[in-house]
Formats: sequence, structure tokens, C-alpha cells
Amino acid sequence: MKCQRCPKQATLHITEVLGEDRFDEVHLCEDCAKKYLYEPQEKKSAKAPAAAGAEEDAPAGAKCPACGMTFLEFRNHGRFGCPNDYDAFKPELLSLMENIHESTRHVGKTPRRAPRSKTVQAELASLRQQLQTFVNDENYEEAARVRDRIKELETS
Repeated sequence: MKCQRCPKQATLHITEVLGEDRFDEVHLCEDCAKKYLYEPQEKKSAKAPAAAGAEEDAPAGAKCPACGMTFLEFRNHGRFGCPNDYDAFKPELLSLMENIHESTRHVGKTPRRAPRSKTVQAELASLRQQLQTFVNDENYEEAARVRDRIKELETS
């Protein structure tokens, strides 16, 4: 997981209890953690009321229109209220996924038990994209080879 204040790896994870069922998680590298921990207490206490006010003045996209759940409630409870939350909190989720997984795009393997048709469909999509690239680059010999491979896969 990355530090929330700089691009280094986070080594310290702090959970502050803000009140009843409200928590604030901070993920920091060693340098940023020193600065954070040794900030004067007035700054920290000044941040808490501002954060509470910011929660009330949050933008319209921070609340799910279907179930009314806020992103802060999701972070505190760890569960969504409805399937629409994925769309309502997309920017926050992308940021969260990037911090946790260092990417927002899955590049994992395909299960061995996956139906053959899905792997063929994935190959066909890739070949069609290659074909378009070759045609745009006016590389017609390679485009013809890719076209023939597409026809071969479509007939089998």
C-alpha cells in the first residue's frame, strides 16, 4: 500500500477513533508518519471538526442515490448498502484500489476451468484490435495474416 502523502510504500497504519462508530484510517511512510505524529495537537483537533463539517457539506456524488449510504459509512462498516454503491463511489473506490493493489486494472490469469469459448472470444477480441492497428498503419500483409486467423477461429 502506498503512503497517502507521498509515493513511498506505507509502513505505518494509524486508525483514529473519531467517535461513535466513526474511524479514520491513515497509511503513511516512515517520514510522513514522523511529521504526522509530531504535529501539534491543536492542528489535529482543528482537523476533526473541519472533517465533520466537510462530511455534511460533501459533494452530491459522495452519497448513494438508491440507499443513501455515504462513502464514510462504507469505510467504517466495510460493506456496501446496495449494488448502486459501486457506481456512486467509483472515484473513491479507484483511489482505494490503487492504494491497496497499486493498480486499478486486473491483469491476473484466466482460470483453467474457464470455458474454451471465453478464451477464444478473448483471443478474437485481441486479434480484431491487432487487425485494426495493422490496417491503420497500412501494414496489409500482417493484417491479412491476422484476418485469416480470425476466420479460422470463427469457423472452428
